[in-house]
Amino acid sequence: MTSRTAHAPAAGNASPPSDRRRWFALAIVMTAAFMDLVDVTIVNIAIPSIQRDTGASFGQIQWITAGYALAFAAGLITGGRLGDIHGRKRVFLIGVAGFTAASALCGFAGNPEMLVASRILQGATAALMVPQVLSIVHATFPAHERGKVFGLFGAIVGLGAVSGPLLGALLTEGDLFGLGWRPIFLINLPVGIAALILGRKYILESRAPKALRLDLVGVALVTVALLMLFYPLTRGRELDWPLWGYALMAGALAVLAVLVAYEKRKAVRDGSPLIELSLFRVRSFRAGIAVQLTFGVALGIFFLVWTLYLQYGLGWSALHAGLTGVPFSVAVSAAAGISVQKLVPRFGRKVLQAGALIMASGVLLYLWEAGHYGAGISSWQMVAPLLVMGVGMGLIVAPLTDAVLSDVPREHSGSASGLVNTTMQMGNALGLGLVSVVFFGVIDEPLAPAAVGPAFVSAFENALGWVAGVLGVIFLVMFALPGRAAQHVEGGGEAAGGDVAGGARGVEGEGGHEAGEKVQVLTRQG
Repeated sequence: MTSRTAHAPAAGNASPPSDRRRWFALAIVMTAAFMDLVDVTIVNIAIPSIQRDTGASFGQIQWITAGYALAFAAGLITGGRLGDIHGRKRVFLIGVAGFTAASALCGFAGNPEMLVASRILQGATAALMVPQVLSIVHATFPAHERGKVFGLFGAIVGLGAVSGPLLGALLTEGDLFGLGWRPIFLINLPVGIAALILGRKYILESRAPKALRLDLVGVALVTVALLMLFYPLTRGRELDWPLWGYALMAGALAVLAVLVAYEKRKAVRDGSPLIELSLFRVRSFRAGIAVQLTFGVALGIFFLVWTLYLQYGLGWSALHAGLTGVPFSVAVSAAAGISVQKLVPRFGRKVLQAGALIMASGVLLYLWEAGHYGAGISSWQMVAPLLVMGVGMGLIVAPLTDAVLSDVPREHSGSASGLVNTTMQMGNALGLGLVSVVFFGVIDEPLAPAAVGPAFVSAFENALGWVAGVLGVIFLVMFALPGRAAQHVEGGGEAAGGDVAGGARGVEGEGGHEAGEKVQVLTRQG
């Protein structure tokens, strides 16, 4: 059903681009992807500063972080198909322009409501921009060069994971021009403008010759279901869990049932549903989607409550918190590379399961240290649990996509990859929503100033227990994954690099939704 364009020439490209032109194009799309990736990690570290300046409630803080993920998840697959239909260069530049404008709106937001709306717009425009990246790479580079290009893509992942929190901390602490936290968004303006100017000149246009149609009704149903589930989670605690909140969450299941029925009819009618339901007949895919969703929930919970714990519970500055997270980022990047290149080819699924147990062990070690040392804990005492957690996460995130897609029919690989990444983002957003339950739900308000630190430390310990439990569930579900991921070779030399950095086969057939698969998993956290 899914159109395959892996070996089709780019529309309007009679001859390969010059060496200089294609490397300029690569730098442009990588820079834009980096801008999107760093934006998420920057925001988390600046949350306390944003709250102090705008007076945002903790519910609004959750929307500032999760609104981006929700909009990105809802629009990701459609963004890739728009590139297939209307041209990847055109849609990429529209996405960059929208992302840059949304960043300006975030930077100049005068109240929490405007910031939430601007963040949602950022996520929606990122969903146009990010899926085009590897599709443009495919149209620009011959197959024998793509392994090297995907290697550079992986390096961008590592750089984004390490530099995001530090850059956010430096910009927030630096208080440039007296703007406080606002430069974390405004820094995107010169980068975005440069990408627009240079992109128009150096990026070549390409399209899929047999692109799928859009499924806007499917997108609308997914979005409505997510909002019906997420809104009560974030506002329920503040409103003392009203009956309508439970009704909305129950109604979300009904909307999902309508979505399934509609997608079945659309598949029969024109063969281009948003969700290819036949994929769920594949046992390993079903299990993999469950792993992606629950893993996203765990990460969504941890990284938000970690920021709150470090800066509210312990009273640390943004820079102190950002530096504390460096061991985790380095461990994730190092373990991810070793996992894909050395361990998974030899041990298969056991590497992912070991990663879940190792990460859970790190969480439990962190839980013990938080209780043992209390508010007197130091950054050095956190190094051990953060390293263990980082190693565990790195062992999971890099090979997980290939394990999920291993038994998926080749003709559906593009749809499956887009759904995998979308599911991860949905899980992340739901995890952020659950922070109201597992973190704020155990804090008795109002708090006296002297009670804030101990209350946040206690809530952090409670949240860590939930994260450890979710990782245990993930370990068990992983038994349904294939023992070893199947190896598919496409386009000669591109396979090795694609599996390492791109994370899936069929990257071009769906407009490259999975272009950001590993990147989003690795860097849309923290």
